[in-house]
Amino acid sequence: MSRTVVCSFDELAPGTARRFEIDGIAVAVVRIGDDVYAIGDVCSHADVSLSDGEVWCDERELECPKHGSTFDLTTGEPVTLPATQPVPVFDARVVDGDIVVNVTVDSVDIRHDSRDAVDQ
Repeated sequence: MSRTVVCSFDELAPGTARRFEIDGIAVAVVRIGDDVYAIGDVCSHADVSLSDGEVWCDERELECPKHGSTFDLTTGEPVTLPATQPVPVFDARVVDGDIVVNVTVDSVDIRHDSRDAVDQ
């Protein structure tokens, strides 16, 4: 398990996402109000950075900027098409004013081989 401080809580504006590399894994960290979430930063459909997409605060979802699929921030499951495969989720919390993300071997199932067909 890798427990990593990615930034201070105040450095991530509410309603935004930011990309971090943790042990070679691209992670999108999202802040909604006082809550933080961490999911795999690579869309399971189009190999695009999810942290460049729009945060849907009320729905607790992150939208892929390429084709518009949205992913549930708590489960990693795609909520809208064209994505059909989930992205990994990671434990994220605020500890002493910092955002800490835990990446475990079990939580990293990137699915490169089973990725949806890409129509780039």
